Amino acid sequence: MSEETRDAVFGTGPLHRLTRLADVDTGLLVTDFDAVDDVQQKQLYEAEVLLTGWGCPVVDRAALRRMPRLKAVVHSAGSVKHHITDACWQRGIEVTTAAAANALPVAEYTLAAILFANKRVLDGAHAYRAARGRVHLLDRFPDVGNYRRTVGLVGASRIGRRVVELLKPFDVRVLMYDPTLTPADAAGLGVEQVGLDALALRSDVVSIHAPELPATRHLFDAARLSLMPDGATLINTARGSLVDTEALTKELQSGRLHAVLDHTEPEILPADSPLFTLPNVLLTPHLAGSIGGELHRLADAAIDELARYAEGLPFRHGVDPSTLHLSA
Repeated sequence: MSEETRDAVFGTGPLHRLTRLADVDTGLLVTDFDAVDDVQQKQLYEAEVLLTGWGCPVVDRAALRRMPRLKAVVHSAGSVKHHITDACWQRGIEVTTAAAANALPVAEYTLAAILFANKRVLDGAHAYRAARGRVHLLDRFPDVGNYRRTVGLVGASRIGRRVVELLKPFDVRVLMYDPTLTPADAAGLGVEQVGLDALALRSDVVSIHAPELPATRHLFDAARLSLMPDGATLINTARGSLVDTEALTKELQSGRLHAVLDHTEPEILPADSPLFTLPNVLLTPHLAGSIGGELHRLADAAIDELARYAEGLPFRHGVDPSTLHLSA
């Protein structure tokens, strides 16, 4: 991982716990397996477990030749697609990830976005700022609120399932679309399983939690966005490519829809994008995932997995290579 990642994610406390658990050099930070010195190469040769994070280079066949004793990779972030290769699976290396820990703040952000969207908090704030006095709420917002609203969740991912759990105390209907979801899973979650078009048609709020795959590109294109009811809100904390930005911008400019966007395509919008200034858009800079103090949850999750490995126990959050293509 990078030095920045080590300092932000692990800090002092988790690093101290790590050194009590394993024989580890916390100063050995590899961001390029081809640029290690002799001392680093000796340490890699002896390594049984790699602790990885943001900034980890690709662990390919060439890298693995430097680590003949490697048995496991413990990733202190979410997706492992950027650095784990087929060579790792062919070697039988076990891999675990802190994706479950990283799902929690995204689900919390989503819950807040859903509740605020149905309550029209952003509209209310704009109205109060403009009036600088009493706002006649029943006249301006006669139909707002979360009571018996319908929330559509796209993707039964870790985050999607966590959002379902967080919504249980509220009086909302939850629809879910996921082509891999079975009727039994839907029943267990307590959601109504529907097709994607039906979800778009029936939802007051649509929240996207699907992986970035060729099949999910522009999942919400102009045609599907047009199905959403007037006044509905689209929330995207997944990947920007799942939404056709141009089509969404047109809908938002018309005032027909609202949006809460933590991910966009492109990742950094042009400075003149209307999305920065539209009053019906809440745009945040990838704020939903783990940041600040939440990063230490990732460190704790990774160290917990390392502790299980040290005790000879299976990883609690091991990555299954056969389903990796379906994950983020």
